[in-house]
Amino acid sequence: MQPVITRRTTPDNIHLPEDIHPVLRRIYAARNIQSINELDYSLKELLSYQSMFGMEQAVELLADALAGNKRILIVADYDADGATSCVLAIRGLRLMGANDVHYLVPNRFEYGYGLSPEIVEVAAQQKPELLITVDNGISSIEGVALARSRKINVLITDHHLPGKQLPDATAIVNPNQAGDEFPSKCLAGVGVMFYVLVALRAHLREHGWFNHNKIKEPNLADLLDLVALGTVADVVPLDYNNRILVAQGLARIRAGNGCPGIRALLQLAGRTLHNITTQDLGFAIAPRLNAAGRLTDMSLGIECLLSDDEREARQMALQLDKLNKERREIQEEMQIQALVDIENLDLDAEQQLPAGLCLFNADWHQGVIGILASKIKDKLNRPVIAFARDKEGLIKGSARSVNDVHIRDVLDTIASQHPKLIDKFGGHAMAAGLTIKEHDLEQFSQLFDQAVSQFIEMDNLGGILMTDGALSNDELNFELAEEIICAGPWGTGFPEPVFDGEFEIINSRIVGNKHLKLQLRPDGHDKVIEAIAFNATDDCHPGVAGYVKTVYRLDINEYSGRRQLQLVVHYLKPLS
Repeated sequence: MQPVITRRTTPDNIHLPEDIHPVLRRIYAARNIQSINELDYSLKELLSYQSMFGMEQAVELLADALAGNKRILIVADYDADGATSCVLAIRGLRLMGANDVHYLVPNRFEYGYGLSPEIVEVAAQQKPELLITVDNGISSIEGVALARSRKINVLITDHHLPGKQLPDATAIVNPNQAGDEFPSKCLAGVGVMFYVLVALRAHLREHGWFNHNKIKEPNLADLLDLVALGTVADVVPLDYNNRILVAQGLARIRAGNGCPGIRALLQLAGRTLHNITTQDLGFAIAPRLNAAGRLTDMSLGIECLLSDDEREARQMALQLDKLNKERREIQEEMQIQALVDIENLDLDAEQQLPAGLCLFNADWHQGVIGILASKIKDKLNRPVIAFARDKEGLIKGSARSVNDVHIRDVLDTIASQHPKLIDKFGGHAMAAGLTIKEHDLEQFSQLFDQAVSQFIEMDNLGGILMTDGALSNDELNFELAEEIICAGPWGTGFPEPVFDGEFEIINSRIVGNKHLKLQLRPDGHDKVIEAIAFNATDDCHPGVAGYVKTVYRLDINEYSGRRQLQLVVHYLKPLS
């Protein structure tokens, strides 16, 4: 089934200056930018923490821990958002005078997700007086109860959607909990932790903490490189508030002020520091950082970002890069097997693939199923859950969704109607995790398909490619590409501009075993433009000549100090 190419509509009630490039005006209008004020990414436009529910209790808890020099233990999630949240918390608290702050990150293969009772037992051995969860905890009912029974205070900082029951924590900061009036519900875990630190600093300043203890009041904006990385890596919507956080973090990294770990990871990925974008954070740093949590232990990623020593950070970045290469090999093998399994599905002649697809293989690596689900979701344009074996009799699933299907709501619907089927689950709109009994997989798969069918139009399963229209031949230039790149940050909810057009293929070849390198000539024009389709396969190779319909974005390819216009092709179809 071929995707449908649809052009974004542009509202009329837009008031943008005439000196903005006409193409950019069109792009902004299609993203509902109504005035130039919404493009002001200065920190003065950042939302205030004061409307965050639970913030006052959280700040009092942290201020008391600082004043009493209490042992603080941060319990982090094992993905990039969790790692950056953890490092942000440690760096921020130490800058404000915490002398006894440590971290613990659960190994996903032994303890699973969140503040489980098992991880509380491990944490208790370090004798903490305050546990802080970052990017997790909102569903940790039993773990929080055990910690409180051990007389350990618990501060939960999280952004995941709460269940019907909240943990009995000492304080909870989560913009998605009931009663919270914070206008942005899109913060990543690292964004929530940043706001906690900003509120704590204001409290300490008001009470003379910095002057009394002869501590230099920290500029928390210096930590926004971590906030930008975690926000982009967690693929949360880039609403206006998140775009401010990401834009400010990118500016610091480009100026060479990012932490040594981020700089080392960018250099290993071959990125040029002064012009990195959200694409570099999401596709160069995040996979290398996540590789630690997927294959071994996220402690390596956390230590890399914590290090202030350039050489030490470089050595850990090299280890992360090696793990990422190993992860990629495992993922490719799993993906081949998954596609074979899909082809072998026992479907009648009139049956289609399920609207919501569940995949399971006893040999799959538990740490890689999330990427696998994402890849298959992208290929088949439908929600996918990939399962791997967990503990005895249980399988763990990682779900990835498409637009218009809130995957956590789907799981919640199934859990409400079949209370004993899902052992546990959590997540948000586009990604979620769950655990079920292995012998329940067939029943769950059927229910998942039925539930997804209620959210999605079957006719849309070929996928919808939204574009920003066509570009004239005169608009296919280096200057516009640079303007669009600089006009970001682009990402989920504020998508990077893509365009559709017809070109003649002048030359094509496969590079790097899987990328399609092209030379394209716009219809009715003499100039030839370089283009590349990443991760293209032979079956989408239209040959060395002919005309094609494409969906592409404008990019700049930098090689050996030379920068030139390049089209990054998202979709390519021969014209008959």
